[in-house]
Amino acid sequence: MPYTTMLQHSPPLPSRRHPKVLVILGATGAGKSKLSVDVASTFFPNSEIINSDKIQLYRGLHITTNKMTLSQQLGVTHHLLGQFDPVKSMSPSEFRSLGSTIISGILARWRLPIIVGGSNSLIYALLVKRFDPDSDVFNGSKPDPVSSELRYNCCFIWVNVFLPVLNEYLNQRVDSMLDSGMVDELDEFYHSPEFNSVSETGLKKAIGVPEFKKYLTNDCTKYEEDLYEEAVRNVKENTCQLAKRQMGKIQRLREGKWDLRRVDATTAFKAAMGLDSEKAAKIWGRQVVETSVKIVNRFLKDE
Repeated sequence: MPYTTMLQHSPPLPSRRHPKVLVILGATGAGKSKLSVDVASTFFPNSEIINSDKIQLYRGLHITTNKMTLSQQLGVTHHLLGQFDPVKSMSPSEFRSLGSTIISGILARWRLPIIVGGSNSLIYALLVKRFDPDSDVFNGSKPDPVSSELRYNCCFIWVNVFLPVLNEYLNQRVDSMLDSGMVDELDEFYHSPEFNSVSETGLKKAIGVPEFKKYLTNDCTKYEEDLYEEAVRNVKENTCQLAKRQMGKIQRLREGKWDLRRVDATTAFKAAMGLDSEKAAKIWGRQVVETSVKIVNRFLKDE
């Protein structure tokens, strides 16, 4: 069945007495944001998206942080996307409180909350029943146990791409971001009057900001080309390392008995990198979108 005709089979949203939340997670670049908009705009128009990417929370650096543009959002309501002043960073506890309020508002409007983002620490803080801000379930040689007691009835969709394929795509994405004006954006950021007041633990942590510091603030032009190439290499390497760390955190959640439904987008990414956009779109629709919609339909039907 073509995925564009599946809307009529989507069930009504459940009662607020049984609050349900859809969570789309995955490594950076795996297509979480695209899938969330595809699902919300076409199949579940009574949905609203909550961003859980800790860098995309802040205003500024739209290219560098890879925020969805208004046109890419396809009219779907987005919360916590580029909404906050970068002067102050948001803690997981603050995100938990704010996210809970937004979820309550969405449910009160008889709509489906869709939580989307790669910051698994924020997702964990928001969803667990008892959150300890001093506990670390992801890092260290002996991380704390992952809690499986959640505050909401959650459907987890894990968009996964085979890591070597994802790494190749991420390298191409960095090149595309550079072509779109990433360096000019960073240069403006570094030389803005507000730069020194931006939190060191928020927007300045965005990949690209520290990597391009030498190139954009160096007074000597002799090694300018070398500094640029070094910055690009570091951005690509650190982006791939971030994806690997995020995959590790997702595995931690699976080991903690979180019921993550894995949806494989590898074939669609291979087609996209082969410059066959029409074939890639068909594979994405059939293997990723249709599969996800079926998972969500079953979730919403279950009492």
